[in-house]
Amino acid sequence: MSITTLYYLQLKKENAHEDAIWCCTWSRIEPEKPKEGENDTENAEELQDSQKESAENYIITGGLDDYIKVWQLDNGKLEIKHQLEGHSLGVISVAVSPDGKTLASSSQDSSLILWNLISGEKLKMFETGLTDVWTLDFSPDGKHVISGSNAGKILIFGVESGKQEQVLDTRGKFTLSVAYSLDGKYIASGALDGIINIFDVAQGKLVHTLEGHAMSIRSLCFSPDSQLLLTGSDDGHMKLYDVVHANLAGTLSGHASWVLSVAFSPDGKRFVSGSADRTVRVWDLDSMQCQHTFKEHNDQVWGVKFNAESNKIISVSEDKCVNIYDCPL
Repeated sequence: MSITTLYYLQLKKENAHEDAIWCCTWSRIEPEKPKEGENDTENAEELQDSQKESAENYIITGGLDDYIKVWQLDNGKLEIKHQLEGHSLGVISVAVSPDGKTLASSSQDSSLILWNLISGEKLKMFETGLTDVWTLDFSPDGKHVISGSNAGKILIFGVESGKQEQVLDTRGKFTLSVAYSLDGKYIASGALDGIINIFDVAQGKLVHTLEGHAMSIRSLCFSPDSQLLLTGSDDGHMKLYDVVHANLAGTLSGHASWVLSVAFSPDGKRFVSGSADRTVRVWDLDSMQCQHTFKEHNDQVWGVKFNAESNKIISVSEDKCVNIYDCPL
C-alpha cells in the first residue's frame, strides 16, 4: 500500500470565519510539571503519559473579518474557546510563543497585539508607526517578536518592555515574510521583489542577500535544525537554501499558481505548502518529492502549519474553511 493512501482529511470546519481566512497556527500547552520529589520514580513514566494526554491543543485562525479565533481541538471536534477583537482591516499574521501561552497578531491597520492565549486577555499593543505589519514570528526564547513591514524594515519588539528595541534594514522593498531560526542565530526575510535577506542576530548584520525568486516571497521558514531555509513565491516555486553558505540546495515545483504558505514539520522530515491553486501539498525533505496533494479547498490556501507532533496539518483558505489533515509519521 502506498504511503499516500494514509493521508486523509480528518476534519473540515466550514464558515469558520465570516470572510476569507488569512493565517493560522497551532499552540500546544503542556501541563505544569510537578515539583521535584513530589512523585516517585516508579510512577514517572505513567505520569509522563498522563501529562502528554492532558496537554491542550489549540488552533488559532485570523481573517478578513477582523477576528482572531482560538479553537480547542478535542476528540476530533473543533470548538471555539475565544473570539478576540482588536484589529481592523483584517488579521494577516499570527504567531505563538515557544511555551504556547502568548499569541501575537498583526493587521494592515498597522497594529501588533499580544494576547494571553489561555484567558483571551489583551496584554500589549505595540506602536509600529504608519506601516503595514505584514508578518510575525517569535524569537526561540520567547523574549522578542519580529515583524516585517511595507517600508522594507524588520522591527524587533521586546515582549516584556512592549517597545521596539531594534530595526534591521533589508535595504529593499516591502517585507512580506519573516522567520527566526530555532537556534536563535538568524532572521530571514522575503520581499515583494523576490529578494531574500538573512541577518546574523548577534551582530545585527545582513550576512546574505539572495535573488531567489522572480516574484514576491509570501512565506519562508527555517528547518528545525536551523540549517535550511525554505521559501515559497508567487512564481509557483519553492526553494531550499543552506543557511550558513547561502547555497541553493533545491528547487521544488508542482503548484500551478502562487505559493502562499510554507512550513516545516517539527521533526524535520517533511514540509507543507499551500497555494492559490487551492491545493495543500506535503513534501518529503530527503527526496524533495511531493508525498501527497490535498484538494479539499475551493479557493486559494493562505495558511498551512504542522502540529507539534508532526502528524497533523491545518490549512485555511479564502473559502472560509479550516481543514485538519491526518499525516501519519
